[in-house]
Amino acid sequence: MSALTLVLVILGLLLLVVEAHVPTYGALGTAGVAALALGLVLLVIGSGGSLLLALALGFPVAAAGSAFGLFAVAKARAATRAKPRCGAEGLVGRVGVVQRPLEPLGQISVDGALWRARRSWGDEDGPPFGRGDAVVVDHVRGLTLSVRRAEEWEIDP
Repeated sequence: MSALTLVLVILGLLLLVVEAHVPTYGALGTAGVAALALGLVLLVIGSGGSLLLALALGFPVAAAGSAFGLFAVAKARAATRAKPRCGAEGLVGRVGVVQRPLEPLGQISVDGALWRARRSWGDEDGPPFGRGDAVVVDHVRGLTLSVRRAEEWEIDP
């Protein structure tokens, strides 16, 4: 086994480990898969195997590594597009119920928690909110929610 083969295999594995810990968007992972596949091909040829056997081993390794990389990228992109389900960002769009009238500040209940709330600027001209009215969270600023009157289709039956 030549030193180049050993260096390529170790470099390929090292690049794959670094890709898992550094946000390089697949550049180091692609280089790692290529170095690992090339190192395996040179290893088979250097140990007396034929070129056909070396390529029969190298191509599946490269294809599997590439497929895993594409799968990981697809899952990462899907996770970044997902709507937040918790925290302040997760409250936007949720339906709540007025507990204390909003004049100008009041209280609403969203998912069983009481929040301080005020009317959204686009909903200030409408009739005042009364206790039990359904509202939708438009914006979160600190611990105060900006809400608007809920439409019929937004209220769960």
